[in-house]
Amino acid sequence: MEATPTRRAGLERFTFPAGSKPYFVLDLANDLPVSFAGGTMDIDPDKGRITIGGRWGSSFGPGRFTYQAFACYDLLNRGQQKLDEYGVWTGDNFGLDAKGLGQTHLNLSINLIGGVYQSGALFSYDVDQSAKPEIILRVGVSFASADQACANAESEVGDATFEEVMANAKAQWQEKLNKVDIDIANTPENITELLYSSLYRASLTPNNATGETQGVFENTNSFYFDSLYFRLIFSWDTFRTFYPLMTLHSPVEYAQIVDSYIDGWRKNGWMPECRANNLPGWTQGGSSGDIIVSHFAMHYHNEAQRLGIDLNELYSALLTDGDLNPPEWNIEGRQVNVYKQFGYVPFAVLDVSSTGRQTREGSRTLEYAFEDFGIRQVAQLLGKTDDMESYTNRSLFYRNVWDPSVESDGFQGFMQKRFSNGSFAFTNPVDCSPKDKNTSRACSLQSNNVVGFYESSSWEYSWFAPHDTAHLIDLMGGNDTFVKRLNHFFDAGYYLAGNEPSFQTPIGYHYANHPALSVDRVREVVFKNFDITPAGLPGNDDQAAMASLLAFHLLGLYPVPSTTEFIVLSPFIPRYTIHNSFLNVSTTVTTLNYDAKSVQKSIPSGTAAYVQNVTINGVPSTSRCHFDFYDTFRVGGEIVITLTADKTGADDCLGDLPASLSTGGFSQAR
Repeated sequence: MEATPTRRAGLERFTFPAGSKPYFVLDLANDLPVSFAGGTMDIDPDKGRITIGGRWGSSFGPGRFTYQAFACYDLLNRGQQKLDEYGVWTGDNFGLDAKGLGQTHLNLSINLIGGVYQSGALFSYDVDQSAKPEIILRVGVSFASADQACANAESEVGDATFEEVMANAKAQWQEKLNKVDIDIANTPENITELLYSSLYRASLTPNNATGETQGVFENTNSFYFDSLYFRLIFSWDTFRTFYPLMTLHSPVEYAQIVDSYIDGWRKNGWMPECRANNLPGWTQGGSSGDIIVSHFAMHYHNEAQRLGIDLNELYSALLTDGDLNPPEWNIEGRQVNVYKQFGYVPFAVLDVSSTGRQTREGSRTLEYAFEDFGIRQVAQLLGKTDDMESYTNRSLFYRNVWDPSVESDGFQGFMQKRFSNGSFAFTNPVDCSPKDKNTSRACSLQSNNVVGFYESSSWEYSWFAPHDTAHLIDLMGGNDTFVKRLNHFFDAGYYLAGNEPSFQTPIGYHYANHPALSVDRVREVVFKNFDITPAGLPGNDDQAAMASLLAFHLLGLYPVPSTTEFIVLSPFIPRYTIHNSFLNVSTTVTTLNYDAKSVQKSIPSGTAAYVQNVTINGVPSTSRCHFDFYDTFRVGGEIVITLTADKTGADDCLGDLPASLSTGGFSQAR
């Protein structure tokens, strides 16, 4: 079986063994989560067309919500194929296997008693069985109607051949992947494959479903993006690296997604956190969309109007997320009423005005604080002085869940959940880590997750203050203790490469003025967790969160969300160029003294891999640890990262450390 797509349609080509008769089963009702809530199917044998439509439930959200979806199958391949038999069927796993030859209609309601619910169409073809029969189906899909699904197939595929559609799809993919050019000849083959497979996955989602909306978004004048997490839009997974990668090369698409976030606020009162197939999904950390739209504003505020974004409206959406408590914060917004009252999200608090699963108090406090930092950044950008001061203070609320008395593995001080009376509610920092011996412990959205963190341990989340790592270092006892603790975090097995809160930890050494240690650690992380085999991802790709993280590692950079700062690492590639067609600039990063022998888990002694200096368009950078978007990718030109084998000499930023609020960082917007 082969398939080739357009935006909302495609062709499927099936080749059968010689001497066989092609039979097909089309399933209407049996989706993976078993959420079918009723639908219809019609066979038109004269047209050679089958249309289906129905309602299904969310795969990661409230079961009471359903979405509609439709498909249109054209079976005759422009008159070159001939149907033989057709009909309908229904079945289950316990003996039901009923078929209606010649019947053309199914009209099914929801099966209230539950269970696997299977029904659909059967059809076969009249073919010359002496050859290998080849059957081509044209398929269109839509969220709007069956007629729209057919229209999508007709307009996007029409009478095009499989090869023509495939050639067009290849050209579109080539255009996307060409936004990053590399020196292929001098790059190790596995690195080339890792990079471009990552860029491919980072282009699969979110789904541009503009014109395919329903519910409150029906007939919206804004762009509409869906599937922000596999089939979902999940801001928590993507704000760290996915959207910062898009910032470098695709501001037009980024702006369209931001418009979709703002339109969610217009229609629902808050920006979406998780969305799939027009339905809200569960909130994980808070209103992480705040980071996504603020990151856009920080980079493209000068071009916002040209990109179709009203910054004042964007800011109003941010303030709603930051200040207005939704009645139900399981699916949008935050529990900001108690957060603002106590300076953290209390454990076991009485909340008389809103509803949500009161778990994850430690991680929600940390995420809320960083979301407040995103709002603070836009307030600064727009000259909202009072708001900037307020949200700066709130962004430091992460400090309120730091319990200096907790000890684990000889290290003192960890993030902990906290009661409303101010006392801490102790949980072992090892709980929900890879070293937790209780394999049945609830660590996610379950109501019995009493650890205080989401899909993480306190060992993992205690590093999370991307905007103020310098103060975390002070809390942990200074640079030396911080580095020892960070080494222990990795060496003892607490690090989870496939978990988003850990994304920035390998770069944490930069903040303690040990950038060479970050280089070593990133090499180790990449080669222990990623490769070019089918098992080459550390778990789930999470809407290309892993793909975009890996891309940044390979490019030798790491973005700090809601800021224009990039941490400088050691590229795995000797030379690459990033093209930004909207800004009409290209930026080339050249790695001088590049040695392919350094591109492995442990850098051999005497191999150039550590950053000796950085120049930007011929001018030495003020620090070899970081640079700014506005000095580099915004204006284009050439960045030269010179490497050395002298690890000791390179283990110093020789200038400013990466920014932190507590040391005067982020004092002005660019």
